[in-house]
Amino acid sequence: MVHSMTAFARHSREADWGSLHLELRSVNQRYLDLHFRLPETLRDLEPAYRDALRGRLARGKVECTLRFEPSAVGENLAVNRERLAELARAVVEVRSELPGVAMPDALSMLEHPGILYAQGLDLEAVKAAALELFDAALDDLVAGRAREGEQLAALIQSRLNGVREQVAAVRAQLPGILERQRAQLLDRLEVVRAELDPQRLEAELTLLAQKADVDEELDRLETHVTEVERQLKQKGPVGRRLDFLMQELNREANTLSSKAVVAESTRCAVELKVLIEQMREQIQNIE
Repeated sequence: MVHSMTAFARHSREADWGSLHLELRSVNQRYLDLHFRLPETLRDLEPAYRDALRGRLARGKVECTLRFEPSAVGENLAVNRERLAELARAVVEVRSELPGVAMPDALSMLEHPGILYAQGLDLEAVKAAALELFDAALDDLVAGRAREGEQLAALIQSRLNGVREQVAAVRAQLPGILERQRAQLLDRLEVVRAELDPQRLEAELTLLAQKADVDEELDRLETHVTEVERQLKQKGPVGRRLDFLMQELNREANTLSSKAVVAESTRCAVELKVLIEQMREQIQNIE
């Protein structure tokens, strides 16, 4: 169910009116960020493209590039007189504000987008083809994001299994850790035992054992791991939720590290942090 935010799709179409080439690129982004590069004659397709992307994607920076190469067979170039008049008025207005600016020559004005067009071109047929082309490319993009998302989910699951192994290792060591800590403290206090109240000493040992007890942190780690696994199976965008769960996992790992009193528990805490960071990096790619 998990989708990546990274994918690429390219489709082309050849017909009597010419050729269309469309590319969709998607990369990581906190929100859905859409960018379009369309030929001037097909600029009015952007709203339809935008709505289609919003209907299929929730996050990611998406770049859509459409190139149109009209066929020269049986077609003559014509001047868009309305567009040319608008451009001429704009040039005059700029010249009145900035008298020193050089006037563009005729060729420069003809190169301006929308001034020249292929006379006799069936533009509606081209637009229909461009819409079909976009739908096919979007299907490929979504499928690519799904395939990569499946791989990301497998990588994250392997790290979750590693977290469970570390939690189980700490649980198995916990009784011995507490007993070893108690014995070490008693050895250090042996020389002054006669000067200490036995009841006070026992109370201090009990308090120290409680501080070193990490059962609660281990329980929460296991709970968070289960929730991450549940989110990986959900429909729709889960990246932000997974990112939050990584923060919670890291919080428990830090607490476990601060309570570590022997080398074994320290090593487990360090390994947990490594696994969580590896998952966090992969989750940055998830929609």
